[in-house]
Amino acid sequence: MSETLSPVGRERRRLTVAGLLSPAVALAPALAQAGAQVEEPLADSVRGALSAAIANSAPPKPAFDNTEARLVYLRWLGAMSTRLQRRKAEHITRVEFLETLWYESRRAGLEPALVLGLVQVESGFRKYAISSAGARGYMQVMPFWTRLIGDGDPSRLFHMQTNLRFGCVIMRHYLDVERGDLFMALGRYNGSRGRAEYPNAVLGARRAWLPAEA
Repeated sequence: MSETLSPVGRERRRLTVAGLLSPAVALAPALAQAGAQVEEPLADSVRGALSAAIANSAPPKPAFDNTEARLVYLRWLGAMSTRLQRRKAEHITRVEFLETLWYESRRAGLEPALVLGLVQVESGFRKYAISSAGARGYMQVMPFWTRLIGDGDPSRLFHMQTNLRFGCVIMRHYLDVERGDLFMALGRYNGSRGRAEYPNAVLGARRAWLPAEA
């Protein structure tokens, strides 16, 4: 008797065969992985630093020291645009998203491939995604963050750059809290600290967004 798979299941099987997902990730439940960051007390110094990181509204336009660095970026942009086309068909929207994600990732000291993997798992690249816990947007940011370190307006989490800014700053914060332990930081981001399912899913998705030379 042949096995009937859902579209999500078929995609997981395809990625597993291609070596982009581990068997453990491929066999994980098909439910969305988006969870919920847990509101925790913040020291005044931490709150101030995070607020400053959010408030800096520098435009997401990259600056390069030399031509080679710019060429590396343009090659990355072209390759990622091709990979993302199935999920975001409109070229201008796709490029704007990637430019912003690259800028916000690098600004927060994060790897763009990691952030792309996180967005894929959290929202499936859906700008207006809302989880059952109320997390919003591409990076499924919980609304309480706008009260803690933003202007208190959770509707802004549906703005592309705002959502990516919050998500990257929060992920950087969790990495600092966990002293660089990516596995634990990812679990904290998802509200499932110490469990393997979410970090494995994000790290598996990340592999599909690594540059070809990586």
